[in-house]
Amino acid sequence: MRVWKFGDNIDTDAIIPGRFLTINDPKGLAEHAFEGFRDDFARQVQEGDMIVAGRNFGCGSSREHAPMALTGSGIRIVIAESFARIFYRNSVNVGLLPVICPSTDKITEQDQIVSHLSEGYIEVSGKRVDIEPVPGFLQRIIDAGGLVEYAKQIKGEDLCMK
Repeated sequence: MRVWKFGDNIDTDAIIPGRFLTINDPKGLAEHAFEGFRDDFARQVQEGDMIVAGRNFGCGSSREHAPMALTGSGIRIVIAESFARIFYRNSVNVGLLPVICPSTDKITEQDQIVSHLSEGYIEVSGKRVDIEPVPGFLQRIIDAGGLVEYAKQIKGEDLCMK
């Protein structure tokens, strides 16, 4: 598992350039993730890698293509100091877990991360770093593969009660 480190204000155009918005397949989008911004990403990212970023990750256009490109590339978790609101919601909708961590500056690309999401921390190369705990209902949506898949699983049960 590799950590891909990014700074503040990474916008959706950096994650997936607008010229690829005609692609609606996550794997197809993944081939162009961070193209022109960090070209090694699409070639080297592997299933289970994590993105760690600063403030306001996913700002810019409100396109679901950005988190879809990340899930298509094998990213399942993005850890950031903060997220653009619409990116956060779109991530959950497509099964990408956004995790808020106030101290991403302590994490480097050389670190290994072990997540303890429901307990509210991650281990970064053996050291504890606090995160906002991931609520159980949010984790169930992510585990299902996103909001639509979660809704299919519960088959008409009361969404608010889950």
